[in-house]
Amino acid sequence: MSVVSSGFPAGVWAAVLAIPAVLSTARADDGDASRDTVLSTVIVVGVAPLPGGEVDRNQIPAPVQTATARDIDRSHALDLTAFMNRTLGSVYVNDIQNNSLQPDVNYRGYTASPLLGTPQGMSVYSDGVRLNQPFGDVVSWDLIPRAAIETMALMPGANPVFGLNALGGALALRTKDGFSYPGYALALNYGSDARRQAELEIGGHADSGLHWYGTANQLKDDGWRDDSPTEASQVFGKVGWRTAASAVALSAAYADTDLNGNGLQEQRLLARDYASVYTKPDNTRNEAYLFNLVATHRVGDTVVLSANAHYRRIETHTFNGDINEESLGESLYQPNAAEQLALTAAGYTGFPTSGETQANVPFPSWRCIANILLNDEPNEKCNGLINQTHLRQHDGGLSAQASFSSPLGGKANQLVVGAAQLNSHALFNQSSRFGFSTPDRGIGTADGEGAFADGRQESEDAYDARVDLTGDSRTRSVYFSDTLQLARKVQLTLAGRYDHTTIESVDGITPADEPGTLTASHRFNRFNPSLGIIVSPSATLGAYVGLAQGSRAPSAIELGCADPENPCRLPNAMAGDPPLQQVVTQTFEAGMRGGFGADITWNIGVFRADNRDDIMFVAAESTGFGYFKNFGKTRRQGAELGILSRLGPVSAGANYTLLDATYRSGEEVVGAGNSSNEEGAGFEGTIDVEPGDRIPLTPRHLFKAFAEWRIAPQLSTTVDLMSVSSAYARGNDNNEHQSDGVFYLGPGKTSGYTVVNLGVEYRPIPTLKVFAQVNNVFDQEYHTGAQLGATGFDAAGNFVARPFEGPIVDGERPLLGSTFFAPGAPRLYWFGVRYSFRDR
Repeated sequence: MSVVSSGFPAGVWAAVLAIPAVLSTARADDGDASRDTVLSTVIVVGVAPLPGGEVDRNQIPAPVQTATARDIDRSHALDLTAFMNRTLGSVYVNDIQNNSLQPDVNYRGYTASPLLGTPQGMSVYSDGVRLNQPFGDVVSWDLIPRAAIETMALMPGANPVFGLNALGGALALRTKDGFSYPGYALALNYGSDARRQAELEIGGHADSGLHWYGTANQLKDDGWRDDSPTEASQVFGKVGWRTAASAVALSAAYADTDLNGNGLQEQRLLARDYASVYTKPDNTRNEAYLFNLVATHRVGDTVVLSANAHYRRIETHTFNGDINEESLGESLYQPNAAEQLALTAAGYTGFPTSGETQANVPFPSWRCIANILLNDEPNEKCNGLINQTHLRQHDGGLSAQASFSSPLGGKANQLVVGAAQLNSHALFNQSSRFGFSTPDRGIGTADGEGAFADGRQESEDAYDARVDLTGDSRTRSVYFSDTLQLARKVQLTLAGRYDHTTIESVDGITPADEPGTLTASHRFNRFNPSLGIIVSPSATLGAYVGLAQGSRAPSAIELGCADPENPCRLPNAMAGDPPLQQVVTQTFEAGMRGGFGADITWNIGVFRADNRDDIMFVAAESTGFGYFKNFGKTRRQGAELGILSRLGPVSAGANYTLLDATYRSGEEVVGAGNSSNEEGAGFEGTIDVEPGDRIPLTPRHLFKAFAEWRIAPQLSTTVDLMSVSSAYARGNDNNEHQSDGVFYLGPGKTSGYTVVNLGVEYRPIPTLKVFAQVNNVFDQEYHTGAQLGATGFDAAGNFVARPFEGPIVDGERPLLGSTFFAPGAPRLYWFGVRYSFRDR
């Protein structure tokens, strides 16, 4: 399959010439300004993924939010995502996994998530290496060492220079080296839920230009929810050599993480016990290696050449215990005669010969075990599933870039051109094993011919959840960015990127000539442009306006579940020969910035991003199944306001985002758990999404504020506040779900919340820092996300099958639908000590 396209329609180009891409102002770095660079709209140094394209900050065509290692360190944040969530404008998280190292990070309604199957709308780079993984474009935040980050920049809008997935924005990280961090540091901290962390840094350089840097981090945390421990080890090292004209550096990173995040919880059970879990375990283990070689060379005063080569290997294991929703409307209790014979033949004793009912058995298991032995209907009689995946992937890439700074037509001009190639290989295996729910929320299992969901059961609804997929992909890219000083106070920027992506998939289960095979070849091509202009009538006032375009190719998960004739359960199976197109995003931005003297700055802007051929999971005719398909348009638009001030020893700032994220096309989608579904109360049908319906999990209002008070040279305290408005639950895409208290429970959306965090630092001597941090000071119970679905438990936590006697429609009984929430962390504290010596 081949898809070829080229940028904006012809009619748009005329508008582009008058309404170009984005730009903003800058403030000089101030080592004591702790968070100035976070809340003000500033400029990142560099206009492309590789180093070497640096120009004056005021000349770069992208309004970004930046932060330094000092900013991150002063926040006492556990990792990069926690820092972004607390401090960056228009950023919020959905803790769907409910592990602090596995959040969905959202920016203006676009997501960078570690979860396969989540539509990815942001690109993440570190020292020129794209961190989005080949299989699914996911971002594993747990693999990024916080201590190694020297600077970060969050760039808004569809940024073509940063390639695929940069639909809503791009995050660029630069790591430390021996020149930026000469010295050593040791940090220890301890806190709530037995959180203990140790961190070591060491760096330096010699007169010859040789430099080195290394950091190691070990984190262990029991987790605030039941059975949710975390263990993460990260190591990063860099060695390099630098002269006045040239630089080369080789970095290596290793991470080994073991994460338990037990996901969403049904609203009644959450109200009963805020730390409880719906089912367990939900375990993800990652092991990753990354090697990156970066080189730059300056030719005279006007040309800078740069290149990098990288290799990365990631291995991921997941082990998840889940409720089997196919069993919720079935009879799971008293084993029949054939099942009793099978149990006896297998050596089981103690099973009931009569009288087992829902009233006297809160957690049924005997019919499940018997059907596994008989290979009859375990897909219906077993109320639990163990879902396992094993993903091995590696990728390698080469990039080269040249920057030219020389006048054009007598006007100052900088041109950056680059090219890149990325090759990747992935092997993905998946299986599902039938089991039964236990009182501790685990899933018990039994051996037998019908133990696995391999499609061989004697059931009309048997399904095959196995996946054995090998995938190879190759992306070749060329890009450019040109900034021209049209007049003393006017700058114009033109940028563009062409990507050619090939994806080859081989199915290890279904042959290439059979229906439902994953074996296929796909090709995607696109050129994405952007143009921009900034007008700066004075040093304290500027305005920008612009238009840009980005795109993403369908991920392997979406390509593997896109055939209407072979629908799948997301994410438990994949099938098909997909007719998916690339997602294309066109963004418009405009704004102003200014200041009142040197102590107060402000910014205001508006944005609109329209996705065309967005990819959505829609309903199939088979109950419980669906597939990915392209559909019309979605839109994310809004306004952003920010202010920053410094008055003596007090610094303070705030930002506000109005976010309007809506569907712009109609579609029929899965409506499980939605009261407005077409099949009626308690049944699993479809819902109709209409233009103007709000996209789930996207709040309309975001507000953040902070203040820092330097009480004394050795003592300071900080307070920050984050307010997030309500958002519709996933599954409530039509915004029409209503609780009736009988068949449907819960509101179908989250409530708004406000969280306040407090920190304090004391430095008895310059090299020693003692700190304490309290997050969620007022111990608010809140939810960062929600989803509609059928529940398998009653209010007391006992399993319930067939919650209603009727009505019975086509042999199906109604189920109890509820709202599942992703609970936010309660009050957590930690304190620590950091000893550091900087050899300047």
